[in-house]
Amino acid sequence: MNPVRMQFIRDKLHEIAADEDTSTSLQPDQVLNGLDVLDVGCGGGLLTESLARMNARTTGIDASKSNISIATLHAQADPRLRDSGNINYLHTSAETLLDQPKRYDVVCSMEVLEHVDNPSQFLATCAELVKPGGHLFLSTISRTPLAYALTILMTEEILQNVSRGTHTYSKFVKPSELVQFFREYRSSSTGPNSSSALKPWITTPASANYIPRTEAELRGLIYNPLAARWHLAPRDAWGALECNYIFWVRKPKN
Repeated sequence: MNPVRMQFIRDKLHEIAADEDTSTSLQPDQVLNGLDVLDVGCGGGLLTESLARMNARTTGIDASKSNISIATLHAQADPRLRDSGNINYLHTSAETLLDQPKRYDVVCSMEVLEHVDNPSQFLATCAELVKPGGHLFLSTISRTPLAYALTILMTEEILQNVSRGTHTYSKFVKPSELVQFFREYRSSSTGPNSSSALKPWITTPASANYIPRTEAELRGLIYNPLAARWHLAPRDAWGALECNYIFWVRKPKN
């Protein structure tokens, strides 16, 4: 799944950069150059390393000390990563980082949201770690019968590819719930006197089916068992958001 997630991150950042500067010669593989990126719940560092290889100044954090140890050892085995200075791992939580002044151009959290006990608090924490005008990328699982059948019944109970109890159906998050959260969310990290503290991240009303692609986007992540590969579904593909999906939203600039 990691190549597809990276494809979405890279292409979305390039799309927004091109929108803001139509004369830019920036290529998709250059859009992360020099950006401060945070990977929340980095696990063994698969996404973190991919971001660092695209020259982002990347920090991976995880609540599991063993995950951080594994990720650190794996990165040190690659001379390019070890010598670049672009990758750093911390055994900490996203909430702890809120106490520090540093904020990030890009915050990512992949396959974490469906495991947290308080999704609203987790989303707010991730949102507050994003700089004004920065980007938040999330991937998770929708709460649908199809998702239950594929990720719990099939994967955990029948095939047993994943340990039983890994997923809890009630913790799955529908795409509409993510969109609604950022329609209502008002960021405060820019300070109480900042106008951006009053703006929702998504400005369209709840009754609207259309979301401006400059504010947020949802794309399905589809697994092809015959090819043993994940694919990024086309925009607005029917039924693509019924199971795994990826979400992007941008923090208001001001």
